[in-house]
Amino acid sequence: MTDRKLQTYIQSLEKIDTSELYGKDFLLTWEKGAQELEAVFHTADILKIMHAGGIPAQIFKSGMAVSIFRDKSTRTRFSFAGAANLLGLQVQDLDEEKSQIAHGETVRETAVMISFLTEVIGIRDDMFIGEGNRYMREVAAAVEDAYNQGILHRRPSLVNLQCDLDHPTQSMADLLHLRHFEGSPEKLAGKKVAMSWAYSPSYGKPLSVPQGIITLFTRYGMDVVLAHPPGYNLLEDTLRTAEKHADLSGGSFRVTTNMKDAFEDADIVYPKSWAPFSVMEKRTELLGAGDKDGLKKLETRCLEENRRYIDWHCDDDLMALTKGGKALYMHCLPADISGVSCQQGEVSSSVFEKYRNQTYLEAGNKPFIIAAMMLLSKVKDPAAVLSDLVKKAL
Repeated sequence: MTDRKLQTYIQSLEKIDTSELYGKDFLLTWEKGAQELEAVFHTADILKIMHAGGIPAQIFKSGMAVSIFRDKSTRTRFSFAGAANLLGLQVQDLDEEKSQIAHGETVRETAVMISFLTEVIGIRDDMFIGEGNRYMREVAAAVEDAYNQGILHRRPSLVNLQCDLDHPTQSMADLLHLRHFEGSPEKLAGKKVAMSWAYSPSYGKPLSVPQGIITLFTRYGMDVVLAHPPGYNLLEDTLRTAEKHADLSGGSFRVTTNMKDAFEDADIVYPKSWAPFSVMEKRTELLGAGDKDGLKKLETRCLEENRRYIDWHCDDDLMALTKGGKALYMHCLPADISGVSCQQGEVSSSVFEKYRNQTYLEAGNKPFIIAAMMLLSKVKDPAAVLSDLVKKAL
């Protein structure tokens, strides 16, 4: 069974043009064409089947994968490390406090110094509007220049592990879960998705997860509804991108300020808290100025504002409004679970427990999505390489 499955996926991958992924960074899903996204999904599936069957996938004999996390992480940090190890790379995490960055080392110099034996650099920089994606591109430009100047023998590829605009490894892991849950990619068209804000007792959560969902899911003919209270807007550019994708795919995209409206007859629900764009913008400004008092006041104001919408809560009554009362609940994790991780949060314990295993399966796709992004950026003929690995093992 494993052999037949692998051969089917590898034969499908052979038909996909992966040339636009080779030697390139993966920073935003909307910068990639349909073929490139499909190549990532197929490669992730192949690597997952290989791993389950005990088939080695080490395409590297040596080299490093460097991770730069400028925000806390569990799933993405371990997914990146697992993906690197799966492909044969050693992981080194850059701790900025223990590096010369703390003494003023420039981004350009740091990027080049960590890259001499590095194949992939993964970066999470998601908290500051206008900064995260810009920082990733600054690192990319530095290693590109060093490679062109002959300083680096190989040019490391960059993978966006979450920025202020997008969380591509998360949204693609989510979509891969949906493809398997529904049975095929073709069955996604016409499904209603409620990407909704939900109450959280915490402050300053990034916008990139909802932005990643609305910009990716609309590419597959899905009817995406973004729900949030007044003032909890996402970045305008991502809204326009979602609208454009919906028009091209035959799906739809709209915004509502009513959570029940979004959940009505939905096939998939994704209740997730995030901070208002204006708050994140102000937070970036205050952090840049080192204004600690201003940050405390902003946090207090934001938490008070959140409490105004404490009824934006995914519970059994709300789930009953979905299609047949059986919509698939999704979350990037960790969810704020009422009565478990907090007094009142995004989701009731009864709803979360019902779908807990599904959310874990959803998260389990991420290391393979990241590994696929890595592999496709470093291998010219991925189908041939993977086929050879399988033949050697079977």
